[in-house]
Amino acid sequence: MENKTREVISQIFKDPDALYGLKEFSDLNIDEILNIFEKDKKYYLTCFKRDKEIQVFNPENNQTNPEEIIRQLWLYKLLNYFKYPKDRIEVEKDVQFGREIHAKSVDIVIWNKKKDTPYIVIETKKPKEEDGLAQLKSYLAAEGAVIGVWSNGNTKVVLYRPWPKDYETLREIPKVDQTVEDVIKEKLKLSDLKPEYDLKKIIETLEELVLAGAGVDSFNEIFKLIYAKLYDEKEAKNRTDHEVTFRKSTDPKITFETINQLFKESIQEWPGSFNPYEKIELSPYHLQVCIGELEGIQLLDAQLSIMDKAFEYLLTSIAKGSKGQYFTPRNVVDMAVKMLNPQRSENVIDPACGSGGFLIHAMWHVWRNNQLDHENKINYARKRLYGIDFDEKAVKIARALMLISGDGKSYVFKLNSLDTREWQGEESEKVRARAELQTFIHDFEDYQKNKENQEKFKYLNFDILLTNPPFAGEIQDIALLKEYDLGKNDKGKLKNKVERHILFIERCLDMLKPDGRMAIVLPQGVFNNTGMQQIRQFLFDRAKILAVVGLHGNTFKPHTGTKTSVLFLQKWNENQEPEKDYPIFMAVSQKSGKDNSGEYVYKKDEKGQPIFKGISNEKALDDDLDEIAEEFIRFSSGEKL
Repeated sequence: MENKTREVISQIFKDPDALYGLKEFSDLNIDEILNIFEKDKKYYLTCFKRDKEIQVFNPENNQTNPEEIIRQLWLYKLLNYFKYPKDRIEVEKDVQFGREIHAKSVDIVIWNKKKDTPYIVIETKKPKEEDGLAQLKSYLAAEGAVIGVWSNGNTKVVLYRPWPKDYETLREIPKVDQTVEDVIKEKLKLSDLKPEYDLKKIIETLEELVLAGAGVDSFNEIFKLIYAKLYDEKEAKNRTDHEVTFRKSTDPKITFETINQLFKESIQEWPGSFNPYEKIELSPYHLQVCIGELEGIQLLDAQLSIMDKAFEYLLTSIAKGSKGQYFTPRNVVDMAVKMLNPQRSENVIDPACGSGGFLIHAMWHVWRNNQLDHENKINYARKRLYGIDFDEKAVKIARALMLISGDGKSYVFKLNSLDTREWQGEESEKVRARAELQTFIHDFEDYQKNKENQEKFKYLNFDILLTNPPFAGEIQDIALLKEYDLGKNDKGKLKNKVERHILFIERCLDMLKPDGRMAIVLPQGVFNNTGMQQIRQFLFDRAKILAVVGLHGNTFKPHTGTKTSVLFLQKWNENQEPEKDYPIFMAVSQKSGKDNSGEYVYKKDEKGQPIFKGISNEKALDDDLDEIAEEFIRFSSGEKL
């Protein structure tokens, strides 16, 4: 019988990528383990428990059984890794709820040693399915089991009920010769932490299990735990055996003391994100639930795509979209960075930095192109990258991502880029941010230190600016509009109101030094609406238009379908007469890397398998933005397109 596992699984899951998304089984050779074979034009595998052939795919009617694939992989691990004997394992067990019996409801049950009570209940789902925790809890209650597992192959949740308390979480189920206490007490090393996981799903699980009913700001508590864990992983590099202390104890009070102390030390190490006197607000019991989900994953130096997915979820969950702020897709960020090509000696700013994507990708671009050693990488990140955002939670995300990416410290400030009057406020963070920015400004040799600029911080002389400013909202503050040329009409009369992103255009140009380069995402209307002629003329007067790239309508879905373009500029030198006639690179993206619902779409090879790229070996998006960037580079070098 020919092994057609890989080919058939792609059809069973209706997704060629699914096999590569089964992170819970990444240590297994799935092709050899499952050994799917064809018989009578149908496809089968042999059950590890029942030793019988089970149909998993019928091409004639397209009948599929994806849950069975996940169940069989779990059975293999239970037998070969956790070492449970077959006679303690039952598949498709009936469950009784009151007088009703639900036939074959529980996917897998592991009986206790006496075989008289279920010990572990496992509920398997098809990949990408995310619901089922409530169902698992009902099975645990009905069966009286101590441990429950929910798994879709990509991620899992392990629930543990220390009767009569409610549910806690464990990072893993016990092996056959272990107790729950053994799992909890087992030492953790950096090398034990999983580099691949679904942080978004973990956060959703924590919200469902505990955070939603804990009476706390779940966003802030999640970030306290992230900072505590980042600090612990950093310190673990210098500990004997690289032991990790961010883990739960059998006593919730000890767990709380350990994690809260790590959080306090993280505040001292990375000041600015939290008040020095803050502490974890979760109760010891609620914290105990959260730690079991987080302790086994690796945050420091994690793949940016893992963090992006989780933080995009957090950003949208706190309704940033209502303020016209949207998570900038990383392929758009990469295109903009590649086209501006920041150099090691250039200073970069994003005045509406959100989660910090432009800064992090600019950092990676410089690191790669200059082959910097670790010390020079850190020095570049600390000295050359600046971010500003008025949203406190976005700033926390940006700082966390900078820490995860290996920066250590970062210049990301909670300020309003458009209104520097707020930079004079009494809040300690703003005063500190102002002082640091002022010190940075004074480092420029060619900067004219005049009193007005020291008060208003109008000209910041950055080499590179990359940003996606908020589109929604209008500025009606007359005193603020007076500070902007675009706050007045073409006859010099003050306007009653101006859209926020219009003022950002002027503010961004002011932040650039002469000859400085910038990329800014703007609504399409700025480029083609008749009422925007004044804006376009302002741009021609202040800067050379390097390029305009129209983005596909799916680019910012599912958050918005607004048509946008990326405008690339180079600020005219003060002594330079603006050119009147010069070539401008123009392109329109036909493939955004997303479908109409906003789901990411990936490239496939001729066999329908995903294509991987880059140092991190991530799946390649099916887009044309990198191609556009390459064409711009050729255009700029004078090559004939």
